[in-house]
Amino acid sequence: MNSIKLDINSGKNLLAFSAGIDSTALFFLMIDNNIDFDIAIVNYNQREQSKDEVIYATQLAHKYNKKCFISEFTKNKQFSEKSARDFRYDFFDEIMEKEKYKSLLTAHQLNDKLEWFLMQLTKGAGLTELFGMEAKSIRNNYNLLKPLLNYSKQTLQNYLDDKNIKYFIDESNQDQKYKRNYFRHNFSDKLLDKYESGISKSFQYLQKDINSLNSNIEVEKFEQLNLYKFNGDTNLAIRIIDKDLKQRGVIISKATRDEIIKQKNIIVSHNIAISINETQIYIAPVVKSNMEKKFKERCRVKKVPQNIRAYLSTLNDDMLSSFFLYHSTGYLNLHD
Repeated sequence: MNSIKLDINSGKNLLAFSAGIDSTALFFLMIDNNIDFDIAIVNYNQREQSKDEVIYATQLAHKYNKKCFISEFTKNKQFSEKSARDFRYDFFDEIMEKEKYKSLLTAHQLNDKLEWFLMQLTKGAGLTELFGMEAKSIRNNYNLLKPLLNYSKQTLQNYLDDKNIKYFIDESNQDQKYKRNYFRHNFSDKLLDKYESGISKSFQYLQKDINSLNSNIEVEKFEQLNLYKFNGDTNLAIRIIDKDLKQRGVIISKATRDEIIKQKNIIVSHNIAISINETQIYIAPVVKSNMEKKFKERCRVKKVPQNIRAYLSTLNDDMLSSFFLYHSTGYLNLHD
């Protein structure tokens, strides 16, 4: 494990820390690689051990001169895996914006990646869903990095044990009432015990194939409005939309994906407008704007989708001119 080199050179980094095997290993691997970072931890108040984990986080932060951000899950709020995830990422988003961090690092590893793959496979999924975990993606204008996806949990635990580093075991991970735990204990962990090297290589090859597919997608950005050119393939459209929404912090279900293809013009999660035609995909925030009659008519003539127009009206004149030029021709004349 000493040979692991983390390719992280994105400036100011924040590590999502839990004091478990994965995040503790990532903490010390970042120390080994001389990568500057701070940490953030959430106390969900579901286990007595959580208090000790937060204390351990503060002790590590003090010892290695790191900032430690702490949040507690709202006690009167119904706890679920989804509510915990939403709370966690809202907390991270707030810190990232306030403290100007460039990258958030999470300690997802190969077991997590295979577990996710198998869960999606049993639901009926395409490439977008099967490979939901990427080593690098964009979320809310910052990098979301998962540098341990090629390494199994056992490999990370061996690293910590060899160095006699303290970590905590979350007992709730043994509870198979949670679907992810059921898949972990019955399938993904057992597969990795026998075939770790081959599975890791397969995921790396498949990611290269996905990157090649995505390289043919054209996008122009007009503030928070993204305009994609594509070939009319609805499968490609959903892959584009799914990736774009993830970057905005929105995860959609299969039912929502089906509804997007059916309706073509739709509002998702109450705040994202999506429109699809034969060659273009528009994705923009939903805003309330009193549009002038002249502007409405311009949009009508140019065949701009109705659910996109309000956001478009908030752009400055130069950005609007660039949008209408690209919308009509597919090209931007940067000298005009």
